[in-house]
Amino acid sequence: MDMQGKTVMITGASRGIGAEAARVFAQAGAQVALLARSQEAIAELAGEIGQQAIAIPCNVARYAEVSAAVETTVGAFGSLDVLINNAGVIEPISHLAEADPADWSQVIDANLKGVFYGMRAAVPVMRHQGGGTVLTISSGAAHGPVEAWSHYCASKAGVHMLTRCLDKEEASNGIRAMGLSPGTVATQMQREIKASGINPVSQLDWSDHIPADWPAKCLLWMCGPDADAFKGQEVSLRDEDIRRAVGLT
Repeated sequence: MDMQGKTVMITGASRGIGAEAARVFAQAGAQVALLARSQEAIAELAGEIGQQAIAIPCNVARYAEVSAAVETTVGAFGSLDVLINNAGVIEPISHLAEADPADWSQVIDANLKGVFYGMRAAVPVMRHQGGGTVLTISSGAAHGPVEAWSHYCASKAGVHMLTRCLDKEEASNGIRAMGLSPGTVATQMQREIKASGINPVSQLDWSDHIPADWPAKCLLWMCGPDADAFKGQEVSLRDEDIRRAVGLT
């Protein structure tokens, strides 16, 4: 997938899937805007990538910061062609009856409202340009309950519906909206899950998790016409046919 001349904005770009996506898209020729709260980490990554990357400190739970990041991206690169809603948290893992309401709400603010804020800020720009692609990291947790993950499951279920709503409302305006369910990925989030010791996911061996560059490469594939059949839906990286299409087998 050739991304020359395209601009990609990635939330949660300081580590894991977001950082790998930045590298993969930059290697494909894209200009990348790296968003995260960790200013030092995204600045270091932007330095690694070079002139085609900018680092924008941003808390996705605050709409004003997300909107300003979109303006900065367009000001720097002249367009916004792809938004990757990757930022997400799972801590604190807690059974529902013992969950701290403020902590629970903060996960919803980042995982669900943060995705809406990204869409709300980016889509008018894309619509004005004549189209664009909005890719959001989903999860199997969007479709089934997981012990002690009520905040994460609820937020990912909401994210799945946001993608479907965006497709319904904006497909006719050239907006391609899709989710990616990557399965379990070898990232810091999995370390946090492992440390909790709660539910079967925490019992998985580290070797069971796929590397973070796999979903990154799948996100790049999703920007191309071969993924058009999945508009308004989710791509599952557990699917062997998808892995073959992306070139991961």
